[in-house]
Amino acid sequence: MVVLNKIYTKTGDSGETALGNGNRVAKNSARVNAYGTVDETNSIVGLARLHSDGELDAQLAMIQNDLFDLGADLCRPDMKSDADAEYPPLRMADAQVARLETEIDAMTAVLEPLRSFILPGGSALAAHLHQCRTVSRRAERLAVELSAIETVNPAAVKYLNRLSDWFFAASRIANNGGKDDVLWVPGANR
Repeated sequence: MVVLNKIYTKTGDSGETALGNGNRVAKNSARVNAYGTVDETNSIVGLARLHSDGELDAQLAMIQNDLFDLGADLCRPDMKSDADAEYPPLRMADAQVARLETEIDAMTAVLEPLRSFILPGGSALAAHLHQCRTVSRRAERLAVELSAIETVNPAAVKYLNRLSDWFFAASRIANNGGKDDVLWVPGANR
């Protein structure tokens, strides 16, 4: 359980922060960059939700909760010692990845196949979902970069990979089922 009695602690004034296992690291470490970008993604999902409703909004709410799970996973190194931890760490599960895949398949089943790349935009919701897509791609790159130097839960990286695909499919749904997608016209302004 999280208890926040005080918002500022001054413990980060020297440029370090505590990870989920209590270890202190630089605020610009690969791990902090990865979970910080996951947090940034979550904030943008919150903006997207200002324009969503119904099933899509419910799915975005689940994604926001997943992103907190993902941040908790990434901020807790040392997967080998998880079983010995006083508080077992929260880890992403393959079931969360599978749920995204099921939702992506359902969205793409009602969309016409693309015949061109699309430009980010269209409706306000689609534009925000494209921003979610690009920031989640950055989070994925940072998680992969982290995995090259430290142990990272493979399900966390898979989740980020599927998440950007989910945002892409959802952006098309938000653009009137793809009918209002803004198509790229190669060389149109030469």
